[in-house]
Amino acid sequence: MNVDLEMLPAKADTGIRFQRSDYPGSSSFPARYDRIVDTKLSTVVACEDEPSLRVATIEHLMAALHALEIDNALIRVSGPELPVLDGSADAFAFLIQCAGIKILEKPRRVIEILRNIRAEGDNGAFAELRPAQRGLSLAISLSFEATAIGNQRYAMQLDPQRFLEEVSFCRTFVNRRDIEYLQSIGLARGGSLDNAVVVDGENILNPAGLKIEREFARHKLLDAIGDLYCCGHRLKAGFIGHKSGHKINNELLHAVFSDRRNWRFEPDADVTPVRNNRRTRVAA
Repeated sequence: MNVDLEMLPAKADTGIRFQRSDYPGSSSFPARYDRIVDTKLSTVVACEDEPSLRVATIEHLMAALHALEIDNALIRVSGPELPVLDGSADAFAFLIQCAGIKILEKPRRVIEILRNIRAEGDNGAFAELRPAQRGLSLAISLSFEATAIGNQRYAMQLDPQRFLEEVSFCRTFVNRRDIEYLQSIGLARGGSLDNAVVVDGENILNPAGLKIEREFARHKLLDAIGDLYCCGHRLKAGFIGHKSGHKINNELLHAVFSDRRNWRFEPDADVTPVRNNRRTRVAA
């Protein structure tokens, strides 16, 4: 199925919103943690008033918007899922760079995490947000039975250039037996070597292999960057994840906002003197 995707500028305090262009006149809705309705295979967001209006696989685009510091944009899509493309955020980042940005006069609001917040899953999986001195730092570790993946770690401070050079092009990955099962029950029909790294035990089935060492951990970090942006604002925090995924990432945000003592909007007194770096940005 062909899908049309548009990224449009938006006013200050709009945030990132989605709209289904195949439903003329339908409402737009925020890409926010409390509007996430499914996290099994991807992050799926839906309209609160019209739950049938949903958009799946938003995490890679959200990662590109987050990393490239786009605070406000309207994403119009003509189907129930964003284009998977090559399974990374690279094409989205490229399009945002081509469009350019506009600096708005209103300063952006940054959420500061005030104490350690943790969400836990099965087999020792967890995700945690901690107070930090500046920006958003991320550290991911993963452990898979498939020896082609094994145990990997990756960490970085979120920065546009580092994202582009180290993470944006890293692809989603799947075990061969998992994708065969999903396709047998009518899911992931578009899944192929063109849009994922497919692993079978110690073998990587993609003819060209990996794009970079630790591509698996880097992609998990990319997913976290996208999922965390569903808090609605940029974060001043440290993120640590072990075997974490979309479900735990979303549960972590629910845990953060379940108690007002966990967070605050960063006070103006803490803002860097270079005001241009703090102003709200939109995709041009």
